[in-house]
Order: sequence, then structure tokens, then C-alpha cells
Amino acid sequence: MDPHEAEKHISGANPPVFFYVTYGLCLCLGLLCVLFVSLWSSLWLGGFAWNGSDLQFNWHPVLMVSGLVVLYGIAAVMYRVPFTWKQRKSIWKWAHAALMFLALLLSILGLCAVFDFHRAAGIPDMYSLHSWVGICTVVLFAFQWVLGLAGFLLPCSPRWFRASLKPAHIWLGSAILILSLTSCISGIGEKLFFSLDGDTGESYDALPVEAKFANFLGILIMAFGLIVFGILSKAQWQRPETDESAYPLLSEHGT
Repeated sequence: MDPHEAEKHISGANPPVFFYVTYGLCLCLGLLCVLFVSLWSSLWLGGFAWNGSDLQFNWHPVLMVSGLVVLYGIAAVMYRVPFTWKQRKSIWKWAHAALMFLALLLSILGLCAVFDFHRAAGIPDMYSLHSWVGICTVVLFAFQWVLGLAGFLLPCSPRWFRASLKPAHIWLGSAILILSLTSCISGIGEKLFFSLDGDTGESYDALPVEAKFANFLGILIMAFGLIVFGILSKAQWQRPETDESAYPLLSEHGT
């Protein structure tokens, strides 16, 4: 889009009510995901601690759902929010990078929680498909964040590199979200099999209250992911490109 046309589009844009409804639903689902995983860990799994016990493990689902799914998804749709279009994109590059870094930090803390618990309990690491998908997701996330920092925020990044990186950045970002959803949903199922058929003596196939609650958490996570992808797929909800978008954050142009 021509820069002058983009500016006119930004200043005159009247975003559809449907966007705000969808975005509001996205935020509500994200909050519900965090609430449900926190209640599951508190009411059925016994609460939280950081002492190598089972209670330390309970941080793992809360931190992974909060960081790897909810914060990641909200950061991914940040540029779609229309009120940000009239402001300098550099501000929202900072906000996007900061929120993604917080999501990554929570994910790493979630991995530390489960690895410390395994070490204290003498449980081997990285033996399940869930753990393989989860560690690959976090590694890709870290790689994506560093690459985004180098490509879009540093002044030494050449313009051709940013232009080439953008499609890959978008594709990899979507792939990471898919892996995050897969990892969290598989982790819920794995934990239910261990806790219901092992620790509590209740049978998963009898569908006790805990199983219904945790299964519904999985549905909420899936619904949140679908809403995020729905927002990202709408071309008319993309932020119009201007000259500012072509420059890195810390450049001689002040953007």
C-alpha cells in the first residue's frame, strides 16, 4: 500500500464491531484458561510450592498455559487492535517484544518447575511425546524471539533482511502457537492419566469431576487458539503498512 494511502486508511478507519467482539472473546477465553488451570492445580492437585514435591509440579501447567498459550496469543494479535494504528508502530514493537519475552520467561520457569520435580522424585526427563513437543516449542520460541529482535528491532539489520524475514517470522509464529496448543492439551491428558489412575485411585474413564474440569480446560485452550487464528487470518484486520514499518526500532530515523 502507498504510504499516503496507508496514512489515510489509518486515520479514517472505522473498525467493524465484529473485530471488537472477537477480540473481547479472545481476552475472556485467555483469562478463563488461566483461571481454570490455576483452579485445577489448587483444588485438585493440592496447591503450589517450590520444594521438589508434587506441589512444585503444579506450577508447570499454570506457567505453560499462561505463557506459552495465553500471553503468546495476545501478543500475536496485538498489531490487529485498531486503536494502535494511529500510534507509532515502534511503541507497539516494544510492547510486542516485551510481552513475548514475558511469555518466554514464564515458559522457561514452567520447564524449570517440572525438571526440578523430576530430579527430586527420581523421574526420568524427556521420555513422553508431550515432553518432546513441549521442549521443541520452547526452543523454537526462543529462536523466534532472538531472530525477531535481530531482524526488526536492531539498527544494524538491513532492509532486505527484514523484508525476507517477515514471512518466515509470521509462519514460524503460527507454527509455535500450534505446537503450544498441542503441547498443553496433550499435557492435560497425560497428567489426568497419572493423577486419576495412579495417585487418586479414581478411574479416568469414569469421568470424575476433576476429569470433566480439566477436559473443559482443554476445550477452552483450543477455543482460545481458534479465536487467535481467526483474528490473524482476516486480511482486513491487518495494520496498514507505512514507511515507519520498514525501519528497525532503534535507527537513525528515530523509529
